[in-house]
Amino acid sequence: MNNIKLQVVAVAVGFVLLIFKFLAYFITNSDTILTDALESITNVVAGGLGLYSLVVAAMPKDRNHPYGHGKIEFISAGVEGTLISLAGLLIIIKSVHSFIQPNEIRGLDFGLIIVAIAGFINYILGHWAEVQGKKSNSLALIASGKHLKSDAYSTVGLVLGLGLMILTRWYFLDSIIALFFGGLIIWTGIGLISEAISAIMDEADYFLIKKIVHILQNNRQTNWIDVHNLRVIKYGNALHIDCHLTLPRYFDVLEAHKEVDLLEEFLEKNLDAPVEVFIHVDACPPTSCILCQRENCPIRSQSFEKLQSWNLENIMKNKKHQI
Repeated sequence: MNNIKLQVVAVAVGFVLLIFKFLAYFITNSDTILTDALESITNVVAGGLGLYSLVVAAMPKDRNHPYGHGKIEFISAGVEGTLISLAGLLIIIKSVHSFIQPNEIRGLDFGLIIVAIAGFINYILGHWAEVQGKKSNSLALIASGKHLKSDAYSTVGLVLGLGLMILTRWYFLDSIIALFFGGLIIWTGIGLISEAISAIMDEADYFLIKKIVHILQNNRQTNWIDVHNLRVIKYGNALHIDCHLTLPRYFDVLEAHKEVDLLEEFLEKNLDAPVEVFIHVDACPPTSCILCQRENCPIRSQSFEKLQSWNLENIMKNKKHQI
């Protein structure tokens, strides 16, 4: 199932669960269950926005969007985080009001069953969405998955709280539990907003860059004297990679192009995302001889001393490698 179809399922299931949760609230009059129901509203609204962003992100590049439309996913994730935070704030306000003026609570056993079933479904769907989102580098789908899983985690606490109220009849716990989970929901929303801002600002993803360095290190060729000035920009699930590749300075255009194609091939084959690679070719200076293990080099001025490993520190600098 592709990302768009999975998001359609998430929105449809979220809408059905929303109806049942509000049914449980009207039966029980419990703020704890209202907490779950209000979060489900954000699930549906944010899920719809996420679906729109996935459809737009899947559109091909055009004249006005030469890098594609993928960044819409980051905006979607940011809006989703904002909606989640607002839902948490509303829950806190309602909980404080109900603590001052308690509600009459009834039928908690029925409400507990509905909330528990909804939480289980949300966790399964959220885990599925998050795994698929990470696999395809889709922040919109990851955000939806995290949202659904956070809803499920909240539900576990809600179920325990409802069970405690049924056993003890301490109904004042209803507002306290709702207050706690309102704060938890706000924390989840702030986390999504932070991730979205980082992506929009093209903040370096060091985990991803380490993966790229590992690919290059494990597939390095004798002619690749060094790779430096490596930069990675995300456009939704697509990656744009820039780097400089130092090659022997006596290579002609065809020889250099062959090495560039080979490097691009390794990246495209080993990254689980659409990849666009822009490589600038540098000619090796005499100071690179001590790092170059190419045999029978006609212009070697110094003996080979050491093969330098590529890492985050030397591959991201805009500078040819040195010992």
